[in-house]
Amino acid sequence: MDSRLTEVLVCPVCKGPLRFNEDRTMLMCAKCAKGYGMIGEIPVMLEKEARDLSPEEVEKARVKPAA
Repeated sequence: MDSRLTEVLVCPVCKGPLRFNEDRTMLMCAKCAKGYGMIGEIPVMLEKEARDLSPEEVEKARVKPAA
């Protein structure tokens, strides 16, 4: 997925920032603690399809402020 696209995508629930997991198969929202899977390179941005993130995944999903 193009990194420019991930910069403009937001969580469909809270409109917060999203971050890829390590293997780039899921977009994660730290605020909602939800993970949105991917089909190929297309994110499935449906709340009913999202899964709950573990506390470790939520920490990894936190977007670091720009320096």
